[in-house]
Amino acid sequence: MIKKILSDSIKVKEKLIKDNQFLHNLQDAIQLITTAIKNGKKILIMGNGGSAADAQHFAGEFINRFLLERSPLPAISLSSDTSVLTCIGNDYSFDDVFKKQIEGIGINGDVLIGLSTSGNSKNIINGFKAAKIKGLINIAILGKDGGDAKNFSDISLIVRSDCTPRIQEAHITIIHIICEIVEKSIFGTN
Repeated sequence: MIKKILSDSIKVKEKLIKDNQFLHNLQDAIQLITTAIKNGKKILIMGNGGSAADAQHFAGEFINRFLLERSPLPAISLSSDTSVLTCIGNDYSFDDVFKKQIEGIGINGDVLIGLSTSGNSKNIINGFKAAKIKGLINIAILGKDGGDAKNFSDISLIVRSDCTPRIQEAHITIIHIICEIVEKSIFGTN
């Protein structure tokens, strides 16, 4: 069973290597993130459940460091502030927990990254809609067929699998690729 799980995880990533559209979209996403940071903009990241943990992980890699000793990069996980999340969820709706934060802190030219294994989470879609209105760049890291979220993103990075754990494993790899290349693009390779 262990070998099968490892093999299945590898197969999902091998499909990404062979998916030219995915690779092109990933290059474009990295360029947009790099340009936004160089222009003094920030990265906002949202996700639910395991994807919320991935959003926190992503923001941590930008704020602290990935591989290089360097200055912090501006990133915020919108999944981290329990008081804000529960306040919005209680007073309005859980569907608005990201939307309201984006309306409050998002500015034109910022990048919003949404993580969703299904692509159908209402709060992720509402976040992307709010970001469009405010002029943010929307990057979706999704699973399955991308769901509805792909329709509200400027760039979609879709892991075409129906197995949530394998999708999440690929999402972590995508996050690490983005962090490594953005970091090296901004700070060099030393």
